[in-house]
Amino acid sequence: MATVRGFFTPKTATGRSSLVPNPPWYYSGDLLTVEYRTDPARVAELLPEPLTLADEDPGAVAIIWADWQSCSGTKEELLDPVRSQYKECFVVVRCAFEGRTFSRCVYIWVDKDFAIARGTHQGYPKKLGSIHQTRAFPFGQAAPRIGEGGTFGGTLAAADRRLAQAVVRLREPSETNGFVNGHPMAHNRWLPSIEPGGGLALDELISSGGQSFEGGQAWKGEAELELFDSPTEELAALKVDEIIGGYYQQVGVVWNGGTLLASGVSGAQ
Repeated sequence: MATVRGFFTPKTATGRSSLVPNPPWYYSGDLLTVEYRTDPARVAELLPEPLTLADEDPGAVAIIWADWQSCSGTKEELLDPVRSQYKECFVVVRCAFEGRTFSRCVYIWVDKDFAIARGTHQGYPKKLGSIHQTRAFPFGQAAPRIGEGGTFGGTLAAADRRLAQAVVRLREPSETNGFVNGHPMAHNRWLPSIEPGGGLALDELISSGGQSFEGGQAWKGEAELELFDSPTEELAALKVDEIIGGYYQQVGVVWNGGTLLASGVSGAQ
């Protein structure tokens, strides 16, 4: 019998072909965030049992553009940048479970396959998309500065349709990078049974977050956000009723696993 190795598929004798390496995973990146309020009923539609709406500001939503560089503990990916660099746009709401408030990613698009694989393990509902955001550089006229007056844009498309576009104009330093994405994540890990009608072979509610976090000075300011209809996406249902604000921050995160909160209780189909 052959021994096959690898944290993720494909598993081989050496494990070298695995789509992602073993955690911990390290991330460095720039985050462009717009927070807004929508109808709480639209948020509730995206929360499977036993999750419920957050007690405070239940209609608050954050849409976050991220330009990431990531690696494993060996850091070998950093010298082969196609394996380390990717972009994503994700949508976060808040929810409650057993009296505790969590953040939850309800939609997320990425532009690399290894990011999708990591999301499968972490419970992020990742799909392929086209994501772009204005980059900050300290020199020249072709980039804004992270400071007063800095203006940044972000766009998201999937299946050839634009889904979202945003502009953030920085005004002043901020103590936080917003509040919606400020809690541990409550995510589901689902896998249908291979037998028709067999329900879910994997049905877990898990919590995870950064093992460690560091960040530069966060900035806040005014924001504009537009969402667009698509035949294959439902982001526009979280329509923008009121803009809360926009934020920009450079961050570093280490991810190394999570905690099982419950199993077999989601009621998902």
